[in-house]
Amino acid sequence: MKLTTINIPDNLKVNQEQFEQLAIANRELRLERTATGQLIIMPPTGGNTGRKNIELEGQLWFWNRQNKLGIVFNSSTAFHLRSGADPLADLPSAVRSPDAAWVTLERWESLTSEQQDSFPPLCPDFAIELRSKTDSIETLREKMQEYLENGLRLGWLIDPKNRVVEIYRQSQAVEVLHSPASLSGEDVLPGFVLELAELWR
Repeated sequence: MKLTTINIPDNLKVNQEQFEQLAIANRELRLERTATGQLIIMPPTGGNTGRKNIELEGQLWFWNRQNKLGIVFNSSTAFHLRSGADPLADLPSAVRSPDAAWVTLERWESLTSEQQDSFPPLCPDFAIELRSKTDSIETLREKMQEYLENGLRLGWLIDPKNRVVEIYRQSQAVEVLHSPASLSGEDVLPGFVLELAELWR
């Protein structure tokens, strides 16, 4: 098969239907769509980012396997977010892929099979964004705020290079931690503790 490289203009806008068609036709790509319709193609990660990402996912998965309180998703999962409380309202929408995410069992089971098979039309209860060398911290902060606006209860933005974690909670100022040894899942993920030693290596 001949490989073709395409260059996508920075200002290209796609609607939700077009985005879904692109995603289906390009399953090997990680795509996101901002609420304004901008298409984002995320490049493959380097070795260190991939190693750290699986560490995050693995710890979250293992905790959830023991507690069975919800569903864990990896970085390949895209969620259909809507700005506003009414999911049927004609409002701007985005499709976002956190590096790791978790949704309560009750919320997940409230979706139809078709919704579960597509981009789930909900915001995770918990999400992690792991900053890679090429990521803009401001862009990731905007993404975390977008999650909050869509109902995220707890979010962690982890910057391994600077050993900084930003904690996002509903109706609270962002908490910034420097070189923490671990993070607590608080009341959102009862008993979950993310050990950070491997991420700081």
